[in-house]
Amino acid sequence: MNKKIIAVIFGGQSSEHEISCMSAVNVIKQIDRDRYNLILIGIRKDGHWVKAENVLQIESGEWRNSAVEAVISPDATEKCIILQEEDVYTKVRIDAVFPVLHGLYGEDGTIQGLLKLAQVPFVGDGVLASAVGMDKLYTKIIAAGLGVKQAAYEAVTREELEEDAGKVISRVEKHFPYPVFVKPCNAGSSCGISKAADAQSLIRGLKEASRFDRKILVEEAIVGHEVECAVLGGGKEPVKASGVGEILAAAEFYDYDAKYYNAESKTVADPELPGNASEIIPEIAKKIFRAIDGYGLARVDFFVTSSGEVVFNEINTMPGFTAISMYPMLWEARGISKRELVAKLIDLAFEREF
Repeated sequence: MNKKIIAVIFGGQSSEHEISCMSAVNVIKQIDRDRYNLILIGIRKDGHWVKAENVLQIESGEWRNSAVEAVISPDATEKCIILQEEDVYTKVRIDAVFPVLHGLYGEDGTIQGLLKLAQVPFVGDGVLASAVGMDKLYTKIIAAGLGVKQAAYEAVTREELEEDAGKVISRVEKHFPYPVFVKPCNAGSSCGISKAADAQSLIRGLKEASRFDRKILVEEAIVGHEVECAVLGGGKEPVKASGVGEILAAAEFYDYDAKYYNAESKTVADPELPGNASEIIPEIAKKIFRAIDGYGLARVDFFVTSSGEVVFNEINTMPGFTAISMYPMLWEARGISKRELVAKLIDLAFEREF
């Protein structure tokens, strides 16, 4: 039997470049080599695509020095990756792509659009779901249409901030009291997020967030449990949701360092939550996933207050697959191993209807 060829793409130009590499290592190790051959393509931070030889190069970072350039052909009749080493060009036909890319230019519908144009099956959400899921403001608009409870917010643009920061501060202060959270609309892994306790820290937070995106959200602070739920399926495959996992952040909130580099941060599957939150959350997660036309996978994040009220936070359409990531951990708690999970995601890629 001829093995199908899967291109695993990792790295990328976003602030989550390093996390993408960590996720890719774990995904690659779980792919069944009896069924698939792999071609590993890394995108450097400057946007240059190169071929990696093996997972050890990804772990060490040596892949960034590769002399073999790579690009996916957008020609739907070719379905190939074009490799170039010096003046020699080689076309490698591929059967599917696993884009292990987080954040901008990876999780926002851009690479999904390229793959759809090329008519190459790929793992994960499509163009619409990826774009909407990446943009926190538009996710909120959709959630509001569903009647889902979420934090109150004010949307701010970089242009507004540069034109009259004082006016922006006044608008926020009229809407809700401090503390507030400041978030770039299009940045993942808590990059650019801060907590503001007064006008001065709000200005600092807005300026920091504007480094990552021109659209910024200022949200009311929700006190409670920070929890997540994994979703799997789509198309002809019934959408399933895992149980709930809780984040026990080592920092004041679950920022980038607390998420990936602070060993004291912990994630717990099936925590005790107030009221019937554990039963409600998976149903809301599936509802939001369907509303954005989700396909394949997503992780949906919530807060649970002391009274048991469930408050939607955000959805991630290519959640982390690192050794400490919640998405695979939640499915393991339901008896689905990482190897089985990766196999299922690849199967869904081939079942996708273009």
